[in-house]
Amino acid sequence: MKSIFYALLASVVFTACQGNKENAATYTPRVLTATEKFNYNPETRGDTLALINAVGDKKEATELFNVKYMDTVIQIQTNPDDKASANGKFSSAEYVNTQKTTLLVQIADNSGLQAPVYLITINDKKPEVISLYRASKGAEDKKYTKGITKVGRDGYVVNNDFFVTNVNAKVFLIKRQNEDERIQGDFMVKSPDKQTLAFLCAKSFFQVHYPTGKTYNQPLKTIPTATGNELFAWVTQNFKWDRTKDGISFLIPNDNDRIVDLKEFKK
Repeated sequence: MKSIFYALLASVVFTACQGNKENAATYTPRVLTATEKFNYNPETRGDTLALINAVGDKKEATELFNVKYMDTVIQIQTNPDDKASANGKFSSAEYVNTQKTTLLVQIADNSGLQAPVYLITINDKKPEVISLYRASKGAEDKKYTKGITKVGRDGYVVNNDFFVTNVNAKVFLIKRQNEDERIQGDFMVKSPDKQTLAFLCAKSFFQVHYPTGKTYNQPLKTIPTATGNELFAWVTQNFKWDRTKDGISFLIPNDNDRIVDLKEFKK
């Protein structure tokens, strides 16, 4: 028997799992449109999300995870128009707050495309799912849609469109260089104060100060051909971090004689 509940813009379908008496709940995610914090404080010991190993297909070589709230396994309806798209297996799952009430997850998907990424969180003792997806028309989207990229201990870049902080589960929309397309470049380095993200694009370093949305595009005189550690070494040898009068750090050429044009800074 199925019962449908509507709460926090998510439709939830509960079904009894045969054989183990566990319930499954399917959630339709809402879309994140602005910076938001998901640092729910549990009132009881069980008011958290549990991460457990999932039983995957024998052909699966990677470890899969399920997420449970109380006695219920959480599934995500990836297509809002198709109930059959519900999926409760995740190829990646990371807690992003110390209370363990928010998880950053990526759907287990064998389609060959980059699988969608979501936040599963608790809000007023109820699970909620948030989609970390923004439509894009970039010519190189397939190349730069990489799912979840860990940025040291500070957080995660999601498909060049979101930054998810660790510890307190705050999600920022990353300002795009062109509104209709996600940043067409690879995340390269972050500033010493951990608030500016630099992306290596075809002809420039496009940089975003994610707390304010201010950006700076540093053209490249030389296009690097190095990769991996050699590329990182090239960056450190040829660039340095400099602060604006507002205290924002941006990456500039390691040339003390360079005059910075303030018109290059965008809000």
